Amino acid sequence: MRSIEEEKQAVIDWLMHPDELGNRSKDIKYTNQFKTNDGMRNKTKCLAVVLCLCLFASMAIGCGSSNSKSNTKAEEITIKEQVLFDRGGMKITAISYETDSILGDGIKLLLENDSDKNLTVYSEELIVNGFMISDRFASEVAAGTKANETMYLSSSELKAVGIESIGKVEVYFLIHDSDDWTGVLMHDFVTIKTSAYKHMDKSADDSGFELFNEGGIRIVGKTVDENSFWGTAILLYIENNSRKNVEISIKEMSINGCVIKKYSVTSVYDGKKAFDDIKITPSDLEENGIAAIEEVELRFHIYEAISHNTIKYTDPITFTAQ
Repeated sequence: MRSIEEEKQAVIDWLMHPDELGNRSKDIKYTNQFKTNDGMRNKTKCLAVVLCLCLFASMAIGCGSSNSKSNTKAEEITIKEQVLFDRGGMKITAISYETDSILGDGIKLLLENDSDKNLTVYSEELIVNGFMISDRFASEVAAGTKANETMYLSSSELKAVGIESIGKVEVYFLIHDSDDWTGVLMHDFVTIKTSAYKHMDKSADDSGFELFNEGGIRIVGKTVDENSFWGTAILLYIENNSRKNVEISIKEMSINGCVIKKYSVTSVYDGKKAFDDIKITPSDLEENGIAAIEEVELRFHIYEAISHNTIKYTDPITFTAQ
């Protein structure tokens, strides 16, 4: 069975040299049918031209459709210009939804400082489609000036967990005096909805071993190897429906019975979800003589985000590598 390219080349060769087909019976079936009178040859030639053009047209349409779909998806995501914060001389306006081939998706912001102080705008937390992400935004704006900045949303991280369509961005803004960081001057929680809000991705891959499920807090764990987006790592999927903003830290961790010193803290606000990746380096494995991850043991400290009051200090939890 010949490929489409071989068939296409055979037709092209026949169009260019129709009288030489006598010795090309292996290239086009039933060659002797083409060696008839000129009228038949012309009719067949016309048919071949039509078929060839159809083939090329279908290939062109097929090649262009995926790019068109991709471009349409990128163009669909927009936001309405809106004032997010306006107090104490600082005004923050969301201007547009931006996409950068390297830095990913983001929200273009106009920061206007009409106060007599140099101010720094900082995002304490960024939440996309209900998922806490690790990105942070910070920009210093001198007194009496403006700044155009883009608040990036770690699109590669989101896509790695199955989120491609960003529909809602929640931001906890903190405003500091840039010359005196003794306290927060102003803060606010804002929500930005995009044009993809109604069909945004809200679920993610929560496969793995359920390590904890108590009081509205659920933790699922699994291991991934060096071929994954994260590299060799232990992934934790966390849901918080406890009616409290919580932080979850890993107090102890061992792999194949060997203690691995890793420190990790994940903030998960009430009603939100989060992914945490605990990266395992080649030196972590080599120093402990570990050829492959077979068994992981973790101990969690779960506590309230503001007061740090302990909610749960778990016993060691063990799961096997996938």
